[in-house]
Parts: sequence; structure tokens; C-alpha cells
Amino acid sequence: MQRQFDAIIKDVFGNGPAGMDSAGDAKVLLAVSGGIDSMCMADLALHSSAVLDFAVAHCNFHLRGEESDSDTAFVREWCAGNGVAIHVADFDTAGFASANGLSIEMAARELRYRWFGQLCIEYVYAGVLVAHNANDNAETLLLNLLRGTGLRGLAGMGRVSAIPYAESADGQSGKPDGNRPLLCRPMLGFTRKQIEGHMMAGRLPFREDSTNADTVYRRNRIRNDVFPMLEKINPSFIKTFNREMEYFSQAAGLLDETVRSSSLPLKPQMPSVQADKSADSAPDGSAGEVRISLRSLLSFRHWPYLLYMYLEPYGFNSASIASVERLIRSAAGGGTTLSGKVFRSDTHILVSASDALIVKPVNPLDEVSPHLCRAAESDSLVEISGPGRYAVGSTVFAVEVKPLGSLESLKCPGGMLVCDSDLLPFPFVCRSWQPGDWFRPFGMRGRKKVSDLFTDLKFDAFRKSSTPVVVGGNCRGSHIAAVLGVRIDDSLKVTVDTSEVLVLTIV
Repeated sequence: MQRQFDAIIKDVFGNGPAGMDSAGDAKVLLAVSGGIDSMCMADLALHSSAVLDFAVAHCNFHLRGEESDSDTAFVREWCAGNGVAIHVADFDTAGFASANGLSIEMAARELRYRWFGQLCIEYVYAGVLVAHNANDNAETLLLNLLRGTGLRGLAGMGRVSAIPYAESADGQSGKPDGNRPLLCRPMLGFTRKQIEGHMMAGRLPFREDSTNADTVYRRNRIRNDVFPMLEKINPSFIKTFNREMEYFSQAAGLLDETVRSSSLPLKPQMPSVQADKSADSAPDGSAGEVRISLRSLLSFRHWPYLLYMYLEPYGFNSASIASVERLIRSAAGGGTTLSGKVFRSDTHILVSASDALIVKPVNPLDEVSPHLCRAAESDSLVEISGPGRYAVGSTVFAVEVKPLGSLESLKCPGGMLVCDSDLLPFPFVCRSWQPGDWFRPFGMRGRKKVSDLFTDLKFDAFRKSSTPVVVGGNCRGSHIAAVLGVRIDDSLKVTVDTSEVLVLTIV
């Protein structure tokens, strides 16, 4: 075990100056709970032939009363006896879980990894070593199968990744990426029996966690109820599972590489590439949205998995993606209308249009002028008091007054409207459209509902919700003066008597 552990440490932390002390030794953190797995890892680190400078990080989650405090005292004593620096954090895990709507397991995970990341940044550690072993990886495989995670979930835990929830070099936080401190699992190749053998042979102390027998936790149910049954079928099932997970990991990587390098119209797992770059300056409020062409998607025999690969990075789980797949199949067979269905993840919204799936962030950030006048979210209405930049929802627009003669043409490009400024004097109102809104579109005599205009223009749900209307001048109530970026009411048109024009431009 010692040689394998040392080889992993040298391979992960032996190539580069990051996290090195003045003598060139790798500086790392060991996450030590006091249990058998982490104490085995601590002993291997203590006797490692790799040039390793480590400290211990211990979390007291205060979930087991005096037992939790005794674990902390035990780890402190081990560190003092071996001359190892220690960091200790006390967490109100139950309170954090309740306040954030998390399970105790997820709350503890988020708390410890955020703290580990902070320690790495503050003390310049190259990364954190955690004691997940082959049994833990097998448990992860079964848990992922039960909740549905696709091919990557079948690969289990990786040997090296970025610390979840930790801040990156640019101060961003969230899911792992290559800029965050490393998370290393040097014990993944060892089974629990191997770890127990190492600890017994050296008569090494460790603490028993009484909750390991509590089947209220899903992992414990798998460990205590399912694993004994699997062992009867295959005594070496842990090694078999871990070998298969290696193959799953390679298969997932091979599939990703194939898709990335192919001529497929979709580039899964690459949200920044998939987004239409022109959307940043699009005049229709589409900034940040990603469109999946249904015609392109359905041209592939195995399109359901391509759909999964595409949507999973945006936070959609397998159940949500399966619902999207059923919708597409039903619409293709004439069983339902495709357009207008909404699906949500924690970070994104997916809306189905007649020819595409549209994905947008839940709360897109608008990079606009610091002097922007923005509508309150409660009423989605803003008063236009004069020239400047304004916003209603996610739609940002500029208001200008110009001499008619300064315009080269009255033919407006997309996203721009021009009307007689005398017929729409300040102040006027811009707000979200409402059912019942109507106007007389420029060049027409009859009334038209805004909802019918949206239908004629084949606006999807996103475009409808993000297109404001203008109310003012002689137009009041449900009679609107313009659909921003689309069309003005005929009563505002420029005539031979016009001297100045009002220009509204979505930016």
C-alpha cells in the first residue's frame, strides 16, 4: 500500500511549483475525520517516501454530541504526537441543512469542501487528500445508478479533480473546474479489507463512527444491506466494480472526444461554445440563450443520449431530460404540441419552441451601464423620463431624441423603432406585456392583440416573456404604443410634419 500511495502522490503533486514550500516540498491538506480510512491515509502520508509537507484538516459537524467532540480530541492528539499542524472547523450542520433545504449529507459535503478550498487559498496548499476508497467508489456507482447520472456517473469518483464549491483563481465559485485547488483520492485503489489489514498490522488507532450502522443514510443501506448480498454472488465484486468503472470512465472520455471532434451540430459539455456568440449583441433580448435545433438533433440515430450529453452540463437531471425526450417523441408522433413547454434546473430554464429547444440561465447577468434605470422585479414597469438607457426584466434598451434629418433612412434595422417624438412625449411607460394588450400595427387599420402578433412572428415563450411594450401618448391602458423592438402603433408614425423623432433601440 505504501508504494502505491507514494507513487500517486508523486504523480499528482510532483510536477510544478504550485503549493510548494521554500524547500520545494509539496504542501497538501489531509482531510482526517479520525475514522479508519482517514487514519490509514494519515499514517501512509506520515511514512511516505514522497517529498510531502502536509497538515490535517478536521471538521466537527456536531451531529453526534460528545462522540463528535471526542473525534476532534483524538485527531488533535494524533497531530500533536506526530508534529503535524492541524486546522479544525466547527459547523452547525443541522442548521445549515435546514436553512438551505439540504439533506444532512449534502450540507456536510458543501460545508467541508468550501472550507477546504478556503484553507488551500489562504495557506497555499496544492490540494486536499481525502480517504475515499474502492468500497466508497462502488457505493457511488450504485447511488448514481439509482438516481440516474448517465455514462459519466457510472465512472464513479475520479482520482483527481477540482474541489467542489471552492473558489477558483478568478474568485468564481460553484462546480469544479480546472482553476480550483486539487482534490486527490489516493486511497481509491484500496479496498476496505486492505485498509483494515494495514491498520491491524501496525496496531494503529482510529475512531469508530456509530452512525455507520444507521441505515437512515443511503450509503449505509448500500454498505450494510446490499454489499453483503453482492459479496455472496461475487466475493471480489468491489474490485470488479472498480475495474468496470475504469472502463466506463474511458468510454465516457472517448465519446466526449468523438463528439467534440466530429461535425455534429451539438458540442456537449461545452456550454460556452454552444451559446450563439452573436446573441451577446442580438437586438431581441436573446443574450445568453442556447438553441438546440430539433431537426439537427433528430437526424442522429442515438439522439436521446446526445440530448442528455447536451443538457446535463446545464444542471438538468436524468428525470428532467427523460421528460424532454418524451415530449419530443410525442410531438413527433402528433400526440402533443411541442412549443411552450418549460423545464427547470437549479441554474437554467429550458423552453421548447416549434423547431428548437432553448436554454437560458435562470438569472442572466446584464452587463450594462452603471447609470441604468431598471424596472422593479415586482411590477416589471419603468417610467421613461428622458433619453438614456433603461431595462425591463432582462431587456435593455436606449432612448434617444434626434432631428428627423439626422436619419439616413426611416427603414429600421432589427431591434430599433422610430416614431414622432411629439406623439410620444416624456414621460411614458415601458412594461412587460399583458394578456389583452392590443394596438394598431404601423401600416394597418384594424386592431391586433399583442399575443396574436407573437403567434404570427412565431415567438417562443422566452421571447414573449422578454419583449416589453410601450404605453404613452394617446395610447392608454391595454392600448399600447409599441411592442419594443418589433413595431409601433400606427398613430405614432413619422409624417411630413415631423421635426424630431424618438428612437428606441434594444441593446
